[in-house]
Amino acid sequence: MTSEPSQQPSGKAGRPARGAPPVQVRAAAAVVALEGLVGLAAAVVFGVASEGGLGARLGESSYFVLLGAALLFLAVLLWRGRPGARTPSIVAQLLLVPFVYSQLAEGRLAIGVVALLLVVGTFLLLVSEPARRWSIGADERSRSE
Repeated sequence: MTSEPSQQPSGKAGRPARGAPPVQVRAAAAVVALEGLVGLAAAVVFGVASEGGLGARLGESSYFVLLGAALLFLAVLLWRGRPGARTPSIVAQLLLVPFVYSQLAEGRLAIGVVALLLVVGTFLLLVSEPARRWSIGADERSRSE
């Protein structure tokens, strides 16, 4: 009899390939993608309907294009199972807190409450135990032992 090495799929540098992201990460990826799409829509709105000169409109809209594109990029990486996208996504949620506060402070309760629920919910999904274990590869190590 010959002993064959175990046939585990391997990623870069011979490490075991990561499994699919848990449901919490996939759900967070969907919400981050929604936030990115809202950012791109805001870019269009600010580019068309904003007061001020052309430079101010381009500045505002380009800012939201960058934010929206970055959030969409993070969402795609999370969906595809790239654990390195988890931390920037958490930071993005924390950076959205001032937006939520400004909406609530200005009396836009509907927008503020919806944004608050999305931001807090996404943050909690990304810091959940399954998401943390997946991001550090703990599940793969326990399977290989």
